[in-house]
Amino acid sequence: MGKSETALDLVVRGHRLVSDDVVEIKRRGDVLVGTGPELTRYHMELRGLGIVNVKDLFGVAAVRLNKFVEYVIRLDPLKDGKSYDRLGLDDQQQEILGFELPFVEMPVGPGRNLSVLIEVAARNHLLKLKGYHPARQLARRLGERLHPARAETEDEVLRGAMLRDREDPER
Repeated sequence: MGKSETALDLVVRGHRLVSDDVVEIKRRGDVLVGTGPELTRYHMELRGLGIVNVKDLFGVAAVRLNKFVEYVIRLDPLKDGKSYDRLGLDDQQQEILGFELPFVEMPVGPGRNLSVLIEVAARNHLLKLKGYHPARQLARRLGERLHPARAETEDEVLRGAMLRDREDPER
């Protein structure tokens, strides 16, 4: 799946590594904090290269000791016949240590640029936190354009779009 290579690419793009394969998550008051195990901190295994130390290779600015856990991206091997969210209208949640966190499942397959897709998912999440939901905004505008005389609620537009997507996932 190339998780370590994706993490390395994100470091090269200016992001900071907390941990490669294992992240220890702890509850601290009303937040979750992720950190890497002390023994393997800042190390990653790259097939063909072996174990590397990201801090030694890229400097202290490329790593961090811990980070608040606010968003979950699950990398899922692309499966034939499995239906993936194509519209982004439904916000999903995943429970971790009693917290409901925003969650997205991202299909992974050959040729997908995971580091860019992860960056886009994170930026889109930040927009939603600021009250701007691009998919819902577009659905509302489409509804207004398609049915100007009919006062269709946002939920009706969203439900219709989701039903059409489920009926014909290739759209």
